[in-house]
Amino acid sequence: MIDIYFFLMLAVYATSVGFYFIGFLKNNQKVTRLAFWLLSIVWVSQTALLVLRTIEFGRFPVMTVFEGMFFYVWILVSISLIVHWMYLSGLLQAFINLLGWALLLTYTLAPEGNISTRLMELFIFELLFVHVTFLILSYAVFTISFGFSMLYFLQHHLLKRKLWGKWMGKIGDLYKLEKWSYRFALVGFPMLAGGLILGVIWSFQTVGYVPWLDSKVLTSLLVLLSYGFYLFQYIVNSRRGYGMVLVNIASFLVVLINYFLSSLFTNFHIW
Repeated sequence: MIDIYFFLMLAVYATSVGFYFIGFLKNNQKVTRLAFWLLSIVWVSQTALLVLRTIEFGRFPVMTVFEGMFFYVWILVSISLIVHWMYLSGLLQAFINLLGWALLLTYTLAPEGNISTRLMELFIFELLFVHVTFLILSYAVFTISFGFSMLYFLQHHLLKRKLWGKWMGKIGDLYKLEKWSYRFALVGFPMLAGGLILGVIWSFQTVGYVPWLDSKVLTSLLVLLSYGFYLFQYIVNSRRGYGMVLVNIASFLVVLINYFLSSLFTNFHIW
């Protein structure tokens, strides 16, 4: 039954993403609104599943890499629905949810099951829960910041090549795109910093040390430094423009390395 549930969710999600692209290309607000309502159905379905799995496992399901991935997609969908009202682009929502759909498909194909009793006995649940949640929230917010930066990148090259047309008006002006990219990065940075601090505290209380040379720890610190450098240049040095957008995009690539590649080489983290 759960397989059918996920199949239908994936189908509705894919349809929503397709409608967002069509609505943008055809400049059709009716299609974009339909995409929004389909995405709302996906959000309700994901929320219901989160509640059911919380009841089933007796904990909030974010303690494995795949559970964290599902929660990450839920956050992306939630923010995308909010962004729909704040910034009705269609293209941004399409890109965000294309990534979300791919991650949800990965989660669907992942093995099921709860974490082991031994691991559950090792951690201080509340501290680890907040640590993981803060980090996932920061990744989701950084994803939105990355989306605005990619729109800036696209608009910049359209202007540079003098490809005038209706595309430019749909994407938005460079100033607003850069501003929203900065705002989301600014929100995500303290979430990331707070999550890392809680992780250090949890590590000391459970194993007595912090594995600073662990790949997940190193890349997490690199993410913090990358966005710290971006925000420092933006706020203190008042740097703006294409170069700063490239810094933001590069910082998000570090996030992807942290979340996916470093997980393959860590012996300490379970997600």
